[in-house]
Amino acid sequence: MGFLEDPQIWISLLTLTVMEIVLGVDNLVLLAVMADRLPPRQRAAARRLGLLAALGTRIALLFSITWIMRLTAPIVVLPWHSFSWRDLILILGGLFLVYKGTTEIHHKIEGEDQTETSGEVHAGFLATIVQIALLDIVFSLDSVITAVGMANNLYVMITAVIIAIGIMMLSSGTVAGFIGRHPTVKMLALSFLLLIGMTLIGDGFGAHVPKGYIYAAMGFSAVVEVLNQIAGRRRRGKR
Repeated sequence: MGFLEDPQIWISLLTLTVMEIVLGVDNLVLLAVMADRLPPRQRAAARRLGLLAALGTRIALLFSITWIMRLTAPIVVLPWHSFSWRDLILILGGLFLVYKGTTEIHHKIEGEDQTETSGEVHAGFLATIVQIALLDIVFSLDSVITAVGMANNLYVMITAVIIAIGIMMLSSGTVAGFIGRHPTVKMLALSFLLLIGMTLIGDGFGAHVPKGYIYAAMGFSAVVEVLNQIAGRRRRGKR
């Protein structure tokens, strides 16, 4: 237990936990958007299963660090760029996010109402969980590679992931509820998905965009939306 007395261990754990939470913001937005299409009674279960899938995926990838590092080796070499498995996974994940964000925005604008039978709802639930689990692999891959670069202790990395997923699980209901109650926030969240998708595609093609820029843009947009919500409530109060 002597390693617990090492301040470097605690500093690494704190830093990595904060980083995992920050990197999990896009995962929370994705969960909220995808679970919102399910019946209300299934949404909480979908979010919990999605986060548990993310936890399992990240821990499994952490135990496969050597294999993870091989994913960054080039497998397709072109005159203008070399692609690794990681690049291809990011590109496919980004394309799916762009597709999902575009179709959801179309659904919101067109106002399509889908009346589903119980069998179709069940199929929709399973399809949603599968989609969340597959996209968790994309998000987890980037998260695990970041974790490996920041810490050398496997147990520190696993502990940080467990803490971060636990915090996300506690806050997922609040985030999803807020997004679901405010249509403009839902549209903003869908725009974030498009932004994240395009970022993943660009990263896969070698055009890396620092995460700080993405989260700064998301934070600025969120602050503007909060101000709009406050102003709207005050106008309604005066009336």
